[in-house]
Amino acid sequence: MKQPRKFLKSLPMKLYILLAAILTIVFFSNDFGLVDIQKTAVILAAGVDRTENGFHLTAQIGKPKGSDRSSCGTASVDVEGDGETISDCITEIYSKTGWVPKLIFCDLVLVGEDTAKEEVMGALGYFLRTEYMPDSCSVAVCKGTARDMLKSVSAIEDTTSAALGKLFSDAAKKSGKVMKQSLKKFAVDYYGASESSYLPYITSEPQDCGGESGGSEGPSSSNGGAAGSTGSAGGAGGGEESKPDKKIFKAEQTALFSKGKMTALLDSDQTFTFSLLKGNVEAGSFAVEDHGEPVTVSVLKNKGGADLKVENKPQVTLSVSVKVLLFDRGVPSPVEDLAKKELSKDAVEKSKQLLQEQITKLWNTCVEADCDLFHLTRSLYRSSPKKYAEWKELLLSTADLTVKATVESMQ
Repeated sequence: MKQPRKFLKSLPMKLYILLAAILTIVFFSNDFGLVDIQKTAVILAAGVDRTENGFHLTAQIGKPKGSDRSSCGTASVDVEGDGETISDCITEIYSKTGWVPKLIFCDLVLVGEDTAKEEVMGALGYFLRTEYMPDSCSVAVCKGTARDMLKSVSAIEDTTSAALGKLFSDAAKKSGKVMKQSLKKFAVDYYGASESSYLPYITSEPQDCGGESGGSEGPSSSNGGAAGSTGSAGGAGGGEESKPDKKIFKAEQTALFSKGKMTALLDSDQTFTFSLLKGNVEAGSFAVEDHGEPVTVSVLKNKGGADLKVENKPQVTLSVSVKVLLFDRGVPSPVEDLAKKELSKDAVEKSKQLLQEQITKLWNTCVEADCDLFHLTRSLYRSSPKKYAEWKELLLSTADLTVKATVESMQ
């Protein structure tokens, strides 16, 4: 202990001062990764569409609306670029705006439907290559073009990207109505032995806002009001500007992909069944009949899976197990029935039949689309390379299907 203390005492005071000055300069000259918002385009969502000459990129860039209570929040501006590659599109956005595009905060990559029907990894490759893109970023397909979807006006959020992001919340996933997919997971599926995956399919529908009062419309709202009052004072010269229809977004359908191309579309019932097979449902519901009357069944617990055995011929077993409660009836009920949660034997049996039918329907859709949605080929590749070489091209079309559905009513 005496030698280190003696060494420290022997150091001259000038050396301490020099070290303190170096540390001060290093500390105050480093931005520690902070983003200069005045020089940066913070991309919240990106939409990709194919063109004759390459790609069209629509970037929704976030910008603050203000600091007062009437205009606080986040607005956005859509900037577009064209190029032979996505990188060229990014460069064009930079040249148009002078802002450096940043993808580190991008939570959604949206692919147009026509683009998805071609080789989709050509559109997603750039986002996988760049180190600043989060792997957790969601990927989805939309009806029509991604440009039109991102440039539409949301009825529930200031920005379209925020409204679309809410579709993939944890609550939506637990309901079984939406199958969320990340960029990293989609790439793993694409480059895996199965070469199959899925993406949520987003649609929009107009929302009639009726007599909605301004709300949080941002600066454009107040400017429009001023113009309107001026126009009314001046007569026919200036009526209210027509506003675009506000829209509500849905992601209850699921697009299936085989070898990078969209080959089929699951409806809402098939999407829910797929979610049950993945074991995702904890707060979902579905409708069945109880002695000819409609009832809604709530799913409290769910397990699902897919199993493959190959002996003389591939045998696939798709199984679902759910624990349910009576949630609602579609007809008037006596007062003693209102507190009843247990399903009747008839409703339990009808639920089991419904699940078996939907699982079979989902499997047939996968076979027709040549989409190994449950990654059976990957399982076979890992367990037996020899059998994989024998059955990899014929696995879906020749496999025998066994469906197991278990429904247990909780009290």
